[in-house]
Amino acid sequence: MYKKYFVIFDLQYLYSSIRETVKEYSDNEIIECLRTRQSYVVRYLSDRYLPMIRLMVFRLGGTLEDAKDIFQDGLIIMLEKIDSDDFVLTCKFKTFLYVVCENLWKSTLDKRQAAANYFSRKTDDEFDDDFTEIQDNRLYERIFYEVFDTLDPACQKILKLYWEELSPDQIAAKMGVTNGYVRKKKSEAQAQLIARIKQHPDYLEIMKYESLNTT
Repeated sequence: MYKKYFVIFDLQYLYSSIRETVKEYSDNEIIECLRTRQSYVVRYLSDRYLPMIRLMVFRLGGTLEDAKDIFQDGLIIMLEKIDSDDFVLTCKFKTFLYVVCENLWKSTLDKRQAAANYFSRKTDDEFDDDFTEIQDNRLYERIFYEVFDTLDPACQKILKLYWEELSPDQIAAKMGVTNGYVRKKKSEAQAQLIARIKQHPDYLEIMKYESLNTT
């Protein structure tokens, strides 16, 4: 629901005859403007802080589009937090926004790496051959991210560590659990991941398309 506010903000900004380009805003003023959905504050934040986020994303291997997406997602998280009755800013707004965006980007990188590791390690035919031969990498990576996020945290962690080439014993020691627990969870997680990918609407569309092209 928060993304629609950015569309409204942009439209209001473009058609407004009063442009807020000189005034500097305090952290409290920024928070109040966000709470009341003042259009100009988003442009102000973009002018002031997007370059900072862009530099951080670039340094960690991202693109301009990645930086824009992370910046917008970071502001959405800020809105969610600011709308909470018990929200208290305990540092500078700039610092808070940077940390939120940095965590978002690192999480995105982790997911991309997990997807890359998963598909590079895929030697058994748990997936239909057609799926691994899809040319649109972004599409099947997006399907993977969406499905991976539906797994419980323990399953996610075990799979990430497994794709990092850690042994069951190393994973067990790292998580403070037994070797048997790791092996059982890994098997369950892989089965859930594969089953949910095959049930994903976009995956079903791919299979439908492949089926039509082979008949």
